[in-house]
Amino acid sequence: MNITILGSGTSHGVPPIDCIISDYATCPRGVCQKAQADPRHRRTRASILVESADRTWLIDTSQDMRQQMLANRVRRVDAVLYSHCHADHTFGLPDIRSYCHRQGQAIDIYGSQETLNELHASFGYVFRPTGFVGGGIPSLAPHLLEDGMSADGLRIEALPVQHGGLQGCQGYRMGGLAYIPDAKVIPQETLDRLHGLDLLIINCLRLRPHPAHLCLEESLAYAQQVAPRRCLLTHMTHDIDYEIDSALLPEWAAFAYDGQQIEVP
Repeated sequence: MNITILGSGTSHGVPPIDCIISDYATCPRGVCQKAQADPRHRRTRASILVESADRTWLIDTSQDMRQQMLANRVRRVDAVLYSHCHADHTFGLPDIRSYCHRQGQAIDIYGSQETLNELHASFGYVFRPTGFVGGGIPSLAPHLLEDGMSADGLRIEALPVQHGGLQGCQGYRMGGLAYIPDAKVIPQETLDRLHGLDLLIINCLRLRPHPAHLCLEESLAYAQQVAPRRCLLTHMTHDIDYEIDSALLPEWAAFAYDGQQIEVP
């Protein structure tokens, strides 16, 4: 499988609007100034693309989906896996229409029941069409995925996690890859399904603790428990300095960056 980090940022993105309109006065560590010269510090909202032999999977349709697809020249999307219903992970959904039209068929989308319910509520004009005919409505085929399935020889497992008080939040395991973009607590039954990974991609909001997201120490503690061969940290704020904070990581871990490509056996 080939994995592309489409976005590695939290819901504000990096630089966030706050830093731009304050001329970077609100940037805690100067990361947003660095982002002007170093693209690794520019973080769009979290999402990845997984390309297997016969199928291209998108995990989440971030608010920056259009920008991400253009930047990475993504030519095909066969299915979308949704981690949860927050706007930074779902509000790019209308842009799936470009792939529906080009491919001439409905695109499968998967998620927990709570996530699918919220997608229906947020995008009623997509899921409850009123007879409008035009290019603005993607053709989607929703499917419940709260356990596991096989597609084109690839085993995909839903990984329940706790993210604040949100119901139905989950990551995914696809063969030797696991992607957990938003979590505060990973239950033991989920950890038990994460052994033998080639690559773990897990959220790491910032260095300091947060009530609804993993911080650096917590992310690395979970990674050490499941012992992947490699670990990438994603869903980061401007509190994470790619250059300076890399010194805090073990040799098997690194901070993800937008546009990064990784191959997983």
